[in-house]
Amino acid sequence: MNNEHYDASDIQVLEGLEAVRKRPGMYIGSTSEKGLHHLVWEIVDNAIDEALAGYCDDIEITVNKDGSVTVKDDGRGIPVEIHPKTGISTVETVYTVLHAGGKFGGGGYKVSGGLHGVGASVVNALSKWVEVTVYKEGKVNYIKFANGGHTVQPLKVIGECSLDRTGTTVTFMPDESIFRETTTFNYDILKTRVRELAFLNKGLRIILMDDRTNQKDVFVYEGGIKEFVAYVNKNRSPIHQDIAYVEGIENDISIEVALQYNDGYNATVYSFVNNIITPEGGTHEDGVKLALTRIINNYAKNNKILKENDDPLSGDDVREGITMIISAKVPEPQFEGQTKTKLGNSEVRKVAASIFAKSFERFLMEHPNDAKLIVEKAMTAARARIAARRARELTRRKGGLEVTNFWGKLTDCSSKDATISEMFIVEGDSAAGSAKMGRDPITQAILPIRGKILNVEKARLDKVLANEEIRTMITALGTGIGEEFDISKLRYYKIIIMTDADVDGAHIRTLLLTLFYRYFRPLIEEGHIYAAQPPLYSIKHGKNIKYVIDENERDSYLATLPENTKYEIGRMKGLGEMNPEELRETTMGIELRTLKQIKMEDAIQADEIFQLLMGEEVEPRRKFIEDNALNVLNLDV
Repeated sequence: MNNEHYDASDIQVLEGLEAVRKRPGMYIGSTSEKGLHHLVWEIVDNAIDEALAGYCDDIEITVNKDGSVTVKDDGRGIPVEIHPKTGISTVETVYTVLHAGGKFGGGGYKVSGGLHGVGASVVNALSKWVEVTVYKEGKVNYIKFANGGHTVQPLKVIGECSLDRTGTTVTFMPDESIFRETTTFNYDILKTRVRELAFLNKGLRIILMDDRTNQKDVFVYEGGIKEFVAYVNKNRSPIHQDIAYVEGIENDISIEVALQYNDGYNATVYSFVNNIITPEGGTHEDGVKLALTRIINNYAKNNKILKENDDPLSGDDVREGITMIISAKVPEPQFEGQTKTKLGNSEVRKVAASIFAKSFERFLMEHPNDAKLIVEKAMTAARARIAARRARELTRRKGGLEVTNFWGKLTDCSSKDATISEMFIVEGDSAAGSAKMGRDPITQAILPIRGKILNVEKARLDKVLANEEIRTMITALGTGIGEEFDISKLRYYKIIIMTDADVDGAHIRTLLLTLFYRYFRPLIEEGHIYAAQPPLYSIKHGKNIKYVIDENERDSYLATLPENTKYEIGRMKGLGEMNPEELRETTMGIELRTLKQIKMEDAIQADEIFQLLMGEEVEPRRKFIEDNALNVLNLDV
């Protein structure tokens, strides 16, 4: 090995767009469905940047019949003259040179969502072909690229247009050799993000069309993020009618905030920087939250609602039941890490706090009835927080969980290495009994629960912590809950929900997922939550038995059997009626089982679904059932 050849010839230099095709995940995250749709957003971001600069009013996005996508805007149009540094047209430069665009040096755009400046060229690199048409100065300019970004039709004038017509139209066809999983665009994914962009850019009209199905949606919100809050709250009951709205600009940093309280117990806060969602928050969110706590405390004291000897309201108290959208436009944003999930600019914190504090204080003074309701809700939350603190004491580890059968429930595994340990949450004592005998005692722990746990969507933290089943889970997980949550203390790398494959099992799984989403969300975000897939059928032919998880797998397997093979199909019973060997072979054995990892691609959509299905409001849930009843494929009767 020491004598193996290694010199300058072994160092590969990738030129032009080759680096993008070689390592696409570095530029678009992945080559899965998510990465495919990211191509659309890279082109749309360029149109949005024109809107942010004040030059674009309409954007059209069309999924064409052949599977390509067209993005059309009425902005200024990409410059077409020869670029002084590259010697080729500026359009060709933008689409063939990485880090070429109007987003560097502050000349083209003060604020930009496409922060890396590589969007157009990356889309070109990962497409079979790209066509760009620029309307500018009375001329229609056209250029075409193919085979991963090579120019096959240099820029030329193909017609004339009116002098007042400007803009850029881009059509691209994703390369199936890059996107091997799928090249089919999902209309619902596009629709969700387009709606979000329209909310964040008030007055901007975005039209989404699908020529494959003739679907069409038009999004334009003159109220901007005020309408965003109303949309998020549509399945909730607001405690005050007027949505508080704040906007201001200092030192070229623009801050917009809209908020409304509802009668729920969860805080729903979404923050954005230059139209990019920041799920981990950052300085813009910190500034607004700090100001919110300070202003509500001041108002409560000044109006004698909060007495002299009362403890001040905490941040969690004043945010209970809030729905808040924060949108910051920052000239040179600095994000922590490569994922653009947390804003790091320290100067934004002060600006956000200052702008929000002035306007929100005025809102409370001008809406005294609303202010009183908000403060009283926060004070009720404070009382519940004190009760929750007492209840939380019961969930803390007292000397660790070294013994098995914790509280007569948890059957722990012998391994203390969290990275190889997993905990099965099983419904019912009989299923737990089989699971205990069918498990690997070194790495697999079993925690039985009795039926359906508390629906945490309808309960405050103190009620959650008073529930014995939930307390047991919190103690077993080891992470703590609420302000004490620490994912580094997680005792099992995989938390596996194992319920029967019927309606009751699905309901129990949904209740558990609601608990994890509301109080242990990082466990979902970091991929620790799974759902076991017990088989629905067994197929016996000769001495062989094949277990399958659904009808599709059953039919696929039967198709592989010789024509005259005799077989018997059995409908599997519940987990509690399986013997330990069956449970191990079908659902628990690492080599044989099927697990579904619970993922959260879109926090806003996930929040909407949990609120719709598990919240207090009955009417939206009834409508959802009516609208989707005919789509049900498997229903136990």
